[in-house]
Parts: sequence; C-alpha cells; structure tokens
Amino acid sequence: MHSNLWIFIWRRKLSFLLVVSGLVLLGLWTWAILIDTTAAAQPSAALSSSERQQQQQSTGYQQVHIIQKLIEQANRVLRAERLKDNAVEKSPSPVQRLGNVRFLRPTQAKKAPLPMSESFLFEQERLKILEQQQRQRNAGMEELNANAEDERMLSSAERQTQYEHELQRMGVPVVAGIGPHGPRAPTERLVHLDLKGAPPKLSFLKQLLPVLRALGATGLLIEYEDMFPYSGVLQPLAAHNAYKEDELRDFLECAALHGLSVMPLVQTFGHMEYVLKLSGFEQLRELAESPQSICPSQPQSTALLEQMLTQVIELHLQCLGQATPASAVPVAPIRFTHIHIGCDEVQRMGECTTCRQRLRSELFLSHVVSIAHFIRRQWPQLAVVIWDDQLRSMSLSELQHSQVGSYVEPMVWVYASDIYRYIQPQLWDTYAKVFPSAWTASAFKGAFGESLLVPPLQHHLENNIRWLAVIAKEGGRFSKGLRGLALTGWQRYDHFAVLCELLPVGIPSLMTSLSTVSKGYFSTNPRDNELLRVLQCVFQPDSRRSGRPWLELHPNAHHSQLFAVCNYPGHLVFKYALRLYEKLAEIGLYLQQTRDQSAWLSDYNVRHNFSSPLRVRELTGRVPMLIEELRAMAREAQQLLWEVYDEYTVTEFVEQHIYPTIEALQRQLARAEMLLQRRTWPQRPLPLPLKVKEDMGLVTYQQQ
Repeated sequence: MHSNLWIFIWRRKLSFLLVVSGLVLLGLWTWAILIDTTAAAQPSAALSSSERQQQQQSTGYQQVHIIQKLIEQANRVLRAERLKDNAVEKSPSPVQRLGNVRFLRPTQAKKAPLPMSESFLFEQERLKILEQQQRQRNAGMEELNANAEDERMLSSAERQTQYEHELQRMGVPVVAGIGPHGPRAPTERLVHLDLKGAPPKLSFLKQLLPVLRALGATGLLIEYEDMFPYSGVLQPLAAHNAYKEDELRDFLECAALHGLSVMPLVQTFGHMEYVLKLSGFEQLRELAESPQSICPSQPQSTALLEQMLTQVIELHLQCLGQATPASAVPVAPIRFTHIHIGCDEVQRMGECTTCRQRLRSELFLSHVVSIAHFIRRQWPQLAVVIWDDQLRSMSLSELQHSQVGSYVEPMVWVYASDIYRYIQPQLWDTYAKVFPSAWTASAFKGAFGESLLVPPLQHHLENNIRWLAVIAKEGGRFSKGLRGLALTGWQRYDHFAVLCELLPVGIPSLMTSLSTVSKGYFSTNPRDNELLRVLQCVFQPDSRRSGRPWLELHPNAHHSQLFAVCNYPGHLVFKYALRLYEKLAEIGLYLQQTRDQSAWLSDYNVRHNFSSPLRVRELTGRVPMLIEELRAMAREAQQLLWEVYDEYTVTEFVEQHIYPTIEALQRQLARAEMLLQRRTWPQRPLPLPLKVKEDMGLVTYQQQ
C-alpha cells in the first residue's frame, strides 16, 4: 500500500512541485499586500508627496525583486528535473535474473506534456512584472515631458529671470531687458582698428577678417594716422614703417571679399600730433608748445586737411570700386558709405590770437561744417561722421543755428558701464532734434588703463551690453534711428603715449563683445553661442555635479580660463601675455615687500649702509633667477610677436613691459652688493644725512 502511494507521488512529483510553488507565491503576494496596507495605514502627514511617492516606489521595487528571484529559482528546479527525467528515459532498464525467473524494475509511464496553464505559469508572471516596470518607466518619461511642457509654458518674465540667473552664475553682467526675447541687435557692427604706432602685419589682419565676419561684424572702422602711405607733399606724414600702397589695396579688397564695409578715420582737429610734431608743419598748431590740435583759423590748415582727405578717400574708392574676381565666391555688395573725420578731445581750442575772437562752440562747429562741406561737394555719396564729445556742452540753439545736423552724423562714445552718467536723456533729446541719425561706440580694449597688458574682459562686456539697452531705448528718438555700434580698440591714448593692450591680447574681449552685440544678448547655451565654434575652444559642458558653467568671468580677473584652450589668430600671444602678467605681478610683489616692507633692504638701510649681511643675502637670493626668467620671456616675445608685428613694435613692447622690471631687479642687486661690502658698522644712534635734513627742512637741536 505504502509502496503504491510512494510510486504515485514519484510519478506526479512535478504536479506536487507546481502546487507547492503556487502556494508559496500566494503566501508571498498576501504578505506583500499586508505590508503595503500596514504602511499606508501609518500616519504620513509629516511626509511630502514626493517623499511618499519615492517610498512607495522603493517598496514596490523590493517586492518585485523578491518575486523575480523566487521565479528564477523555481524555473531552475523545473529545468533540472526535466533534464533528469530525460536522462532516465534514454538509459536502458537494468534486468536482474535469478535462475529462470527474470525480475524487472517497475517501468515509469511516459510523462504527458504539462498543461498549457502549468507550463507557462511562471512566464506569465514574469511578463506581468516586466509590464509593471515598463509602466513605471513610462510614467517617469511622462513626468519629464510634463516638466518640459511646463518650461515651454513659462511666461516671458519667468524665462527672463532664469536667463539672468544663468548670467550671474557665469559672471556675465546682467542688464534689465536684455535677453533672448529682448530688443533686436544693432544694424551695423563696426570693429575699430587703431593702427597708430603699432601696425599689425596685414597678413595677420587678413586671418582675422573671416573670424570677425563669422561673429557678426558688418564693417571696419580703420584709423590709420601715420600708417597711411601718404605721397607727394604729404609723404613726411607717413611713418617709416607705414603700409605700402599695394599691400593696403590688397587688404581692402580682402575685406570687401568677406562682405565687410570700410569706414576710414582721419583726424581733422584734435589728435593731430603725428602731423604737427614735424618740422614744416609746426606753424599750423593752435599753440606753439603743443602739437595736439590744429588751428582752424589758418587757411593753410584747411588746405592740408583737404589734401589728406583726398588721398585717403581716393585710395579707398579705387580699391573698393574694383570688380570682384570671377573665381571668387559671390559676396554682398561692397559698401563705402561713410568717412570719419575724428574731432574728439580738441584741447586748448580757441587760444591763439586769431581764434580768441570767436566763441569756442562757434569755432568748432564752423570748422566741422567746412570740412564736411568739402567732402560732400567732392564725393556726394559719402556721409561724414564725427565723435560727439565736443558737442555735449553745446546748447540746442547753437547746434541748430550751425546746421551741423545737415552735414555730419555724431558717433556717441562712452566706455564706462554707466552710460547715462555721461549722456543724459536730455542730451539724447537734443541730439535727436538736430541729427536725423547717429552712431554709438563702445570699447573692447584700450579704455581702462593707458598701459594695461591684458584688457578687463568683464568690464568691456558690460559696456557693450549696456549699450544694447541704450540703443533700444534711445533709437526711437531719431527720425532715421541709430545706425549701429562701433567696438573701438585703442592702441595708444594718443600719439605720444606708450602701448596699451595689443590687438591679439584683446581678441577674446573683442570676440565676446562682438558675438553679444551681433546677437543682441549674451547666449548662455554653449551650443547656441557662436563664440565657441568660431574660436575653436575646447570646453567642458556644464555639469550638474560640479555646477561649473562653461564660461566664468570674475570682476578681479582679466580673462576667463576658457580662452586659454582656444585656437584663433593670435592665441599664442594671448597666452603669453597672461603668463607675463602673472610673472610681472609676482616680481612686483617681491620688490614691494623687500624695498618697502623689509627691515634690512629698505631705503633707510641703503642710505645709512647699515644692515645684516645674512638677511641681505637671504632677501636677494632669488634675484638672479628672476632676471634670467625675464630675459627668457623677452626672447620668447620676439619669436611670438614677430608673427603679428614688425621689429619696431616688438622691441617697444619688450622695452615697455619687461625691461623696467629687469632694471629694478638689477638695482636691487646693486643695493645689496653695497650693503654686503661693509665689514664694520658704527655705534647707534645713526646720524641724519645732511641731504635728508635739507630736503625735509629740518633743523637739529644744536641749531635751535
């Protein structure tokens, strides 16, 4: 009886296993439901909705994981049993013999296939679990899509707030109203090339033209000064390293091929040092001791200015009037529509005996109208532009009476962040009543220090962004609107000044401001900002883990680390200037500490030849190494700058920025050598040197 029962159980073992597994699964499901019900019944007022949702999801994931493990284990048991049964069926049945009687082991009946409901039980459960996981993933995607839709449904004010927050993270100045949905960009975006006294090689400027065009520049404002190839009686005005006429023609044609207009700038009142400093022209000065401004009351002055303008205008008309070669790619029509005649910062005006008889405003306006009338009469297609600073103090009646608005267009320039401090709304209203249209001018270098090495990028960018807001606000005052913005980059503050930031060093500032002005706002999206693509910058996109934006500007820094990994014309000079700036700052701090703060190498120690030899050697031990480092950097400057400038500009740069520091270090060594030569020292108190006593006007107690 028992043997028959065990045989029955053995033959139906798979069915019993399925029943047991089903009971186990039923118990697990019941246990999961009870736990879920108990957790839901507990007070959850302290939990937020997001926390409760996360808790429920984590509990569900735990249950699903346990069930998956059990199903996998049951499937492995079933597969093992099936393989064992197959092996038994294939093996021959063993036969036992006892005499003539043969005993056979009971044969197992052939197993029928499992019913469909039993064989696919676990597969169906697995599919249900997968479907549940897919529904959870779909719910997450729907939530993300809903968030994106919410962002699209944000109001313009909310999007502007997000944009300004991103600007603050990057250190980019925030100006109200300027953003992706703000006013349009200026129609014309001119890049100023100041060539006086430090002319870049035209081959370098040619490499720069496609970059300027790609970032949105529409034209060039070229200030030649003594770099123009004057000829004839004006030949002395050209510097010895002035451009050759054929080289200049080739450059102007190249600018035309890139679709850039050209506006020449010829000073005709102030900043005439390059002319009036020369022998044979000194009689045209307003004051004999100053070659800064020309006397407008002398007929020879007008004749000289007309000859200068004629040579400059004719050369540009000939170059830009040539047809584009047939092999070249068709470009936009060539434009030479304006000429700039300067007239800014006219110092000591109206001080000669003849000019004193007239008002300063009348003297200035009559001279400007006379020069502009000559240009309009000779070349009617050209409009005349002047700087506006001399007009700011004049009244509306004086401007209207002179009819200057019919002859010139003012270019309003401010390089500071607070533009309305210099150009008040009342002055904008006055200009709009006199001039049908006007220009504006910002700066990308040469505006925050006469001898800076690296331009403060953040200050220049803020100046340009604030100009965008001013143009949008004040442009409607003029009947023909504001024509555009010129980004100036001064190379010297005047003809006699030393170099300020070199053009290659100012390229990151120029490109950042130019791309912003051309777009009408600063784009915070690295994939939407043309700056990275054009300058070929290698950058790391913004990471949520680090929280660092792709561009970081700081008030006390002159640059962003981004531009140290870019590849653009002049990038090696920019990186060199950064290293030189840091080295000069390091040496300057050392000299200040040893000379002004040290107790053994101060001026007092040197005057009295009284100091500790050990301390002196300790303080001057690094000086020879620092001198050698600067000499190596001077040789490196010669190699790098030779690609951009001629030998005269290179030597001037080295002499201006490196040689003074080498001199200071050599003086430091000489002072130390003098102190080290002494072997005995006098008793205290030390007497006051006679020269110090005389210079300070002191008397001794004996004299009293």
